[in-house]
Amino acid sequence: MEKILKGPALKLGEDVNTDIIVPSKFMIYIEPEELGKHALEGYGADFPPKLKNYKLIVAGENFGCGSAREQAVTCLKGAGLLAVVAKSFARTFFRNAINLGFPVVACPEVVDAVNDGEEITVDLAAGCVWLRDQKFSFPPLPPFLMEMLEAGGLEPRIRNYISQAG
Repeated sequence: MEKILKGPALKLGEDVNTDIIVPSKFMIYIEPEELGKHALEGYGADFPPKLKNYKLIVAGENFGCGSAREQAVTCLKGAGLLAVVAKSFARTFFRNAINLGFPVVACPEVVDAVNDGEEITVDLAAGCVWLRDQKFSFPPLPPFLMEMLEAGGLEPRIRNYISQAG
């Protein structure tokens, strides 16, 4: 996993719930790429193709609220998105994201400043987001969570730990 993530940002609003991220009728799929074809289809069937123009999501408060489905994170990864920057996250979504190796960053100030389609740079290690020539800081993730992201999630991190200890 890269520590510096860069690309155009899709700006969404408040309370983006897991049923918007991946509607329940698509829970029949388990492959990330197949789920990704339906990412954010809760906004309408014409929405998923638009995601090809974006690499990051920027959103308001309570991103990932609703059900605890892990597929919401898998869906965003399958759509080719690199991370979500939001004002805040539903706790279960946040933990699912880290467990599945998908970066999520709480940085309210950049959310208010960014426009849809603008390029942002998220530096996970430095704890900052760059927009135009402005730097927005966020509390960096603790080292053990960065290790999980770098490994690709909790399961690969545990496998790495076991193989190193053995």
